[in-house]
Amino acid sequence: MKRTLVFLLFVALAAQTFAQGNVLKAADPVAAKFSPERLKRIDAMIEQNIDSGYVKGVVGFIARDGKIVYNKSFGLADEEQKKLMNTDAIFRIASQTKAITSTAVMMLFEEGKFLLDDPISKYLPAFAHPKVVDQFNEKDSTYTTIPAKREITIRDLLTHTSGIEYAQIGSPKMKAIYAKAGIPAGFVADKILLADAMNKLGKLPLLHQPGERWTYGMNIDVLGYLIEKVSGKSLDQFLKDRIFTPLGMVDTYFYIPAAKQNRLVAPYTFDKNGQITKWTSTTFPAFNVDYPKVNGTYYAGGAGLSSTIKDYAIFLQMMLNGGVYNGERLLARHTVDLMTTNQIGDLYINADKDKFGLGFGLTTQSSSAKLGISEGSFAWGGFFGTLYWVDPKEHLVCLLFVQNWPFPHNQIQDKFRAMVYQALND
Repeated sequence: MKRTLVFLLFVALAAQTFAQGNVLKAADPVAAKFSPERLKRIDAMIEQNIDSGYVKGVVGFIARDGKIVYNKSFGLADEEQKKLMNTDAIFRIASQTKAITSTAVMMLFEEGKFLLDDPISKYLPAFAHPKVVDQFNEKDSTYTTIPAKREITIRDLLTHTSGIEYAQIGSPKMKAIYAKAGIPAGFVADKILLADAMNKLGKLPLLHQPGERWTYGMNIDVLGYLIEKVSGKSLDQFLKDRIFTPLGMVDTYFYIPAAKQNRLVAPYTFDKNGQITKWTSTTFPAFNVDYPKVNGTYYAGGAGLSSTIKDYAIFLQMMLNGGVYNGERLLARHTVDLMTTNQIGDLYINADKDKFGLGFGLTTQSSSAKLGISEGSFAWGGFFGTLYWVDPKEHLVCLLFVQNWPFPHNQIQDKFRAMVYQALND
């Protein structure tokens, strides 16, 4: 009888864990099969990068099976104000916004609002009858076009194979075309609307034929507008209602409330002598780096969010849990599988031959051999030096946040990736 009761209790606890998914909690590294001594090697590596003047401040995070084994801050959040970095610091996460917006798209997909291979023009008419750049005149940014062979689909946008590129940071040709039309890259402090920019973008030519190759661009900004059209809410409100509030992501915003703006980390760059220095208005004149502090109206689904490392770790743990966190199911397990499966066929996204799913880069056998990250891990990063990856094989959620652009001394990222795995003790 006693054994039966113990068994039933075990089954009940297992069912409860399955229903809520692993919830992030601080734990002894030993309990998660990490070596405390080897984790200290990460401390030394980060401190060496700060001492060498490569970064001013860093926050690192590692969790396994929901057990937080590493959540540490180093250096300064703002040198001028002599403000120490804290683990609750708020960072501009830039392109890490893409995974969150892609998740919102897939939530609406689950509700039957659209199919992934629907043409985007079915919902956003400005994108009907797309054209592709043929001849481009560098002197005056004029161009000729040829008709696209087919319409852009929602799947094309989720996988960055639509032919839409990036304003301000893309190729010279497309930067010039987008600049003439007034299309922003996503870091926006002006009082403009996503709908207005995306409707203008829809009338502009593509860099290449839809599905022809992988090209990083404003695809997820377009999908942010799709969310607004389909849901009847601003992207800001949709993400708050359907993702941030259910998951308890209390520090993730397009525009940070005044009471929390003092937690925003100062951005840094490098001068002509290679010395780290605080960002100024001349660092990247195309946008105002203080965009998170304004009372803005532009909700860029591909780049606009700021967040803490813990908030973003919660989002990633939800994905690792198969779409559920703390009893809140955002996605079905099969949808998470769909998002983290190669969706670009024989195309590659980089020299490491990584693939792309729906919102995430995917580690292949080739790139796994580089640093030891498990094949099938999904990952991305942000313009200002933030990065993350999730390793389903090892049940890991890992993040490293800094605020540097450009990032010439990026060995800190690769060293962090490698050193997570050297600290495993099983």
